[in-house]
Amino acid sequence: MSRTQSPRLAPEIAARLKRNADGLFPAIAQQYDTGEVLMLGWMDDEALRRTLVTGRCTYYSRSRREYWAKGDTSGHVQHVRSVALDCDGDTVLVRVDQVGAACHTGDRTCFDADELPLGEGAQTP
Repeated sequence: MSRTQSPRLAPEIAARLKRNADGLFPAIAQQYDTGEVLMLGWMDDEALRRTLVTGRCTYYSRSRREYWAKGDTSGHVQHVRSVALDCDGDTVLVRVDQVGAACHTGDRTCFDADELPLGEGAQTP
């Protein structure tokens, strides 16, 4: 399938989106009931349209150059509860009910790594 702007995405939504040079925008997946940030993926108009129509998060893989619905191979599905654009229209927040791990490493969230130091600990000598 071509990655051109989909005429099927509602024009009022498409008009609000700001895309990068590749026609993509970041999509943050957040657990709807706890607020836990799960992952960041990339969408284009067609991925957003699929997400809105199916109720499952669909992303665009920059490395594979194809669409993928979260959980198609892993079973770790993201059931969409709501979708919101940020104030600039350049990021989408998708509130989901995550089934299983959100991260490709098998972790619940992609942000389970050690936190970075703040203050003096972040400075190099």
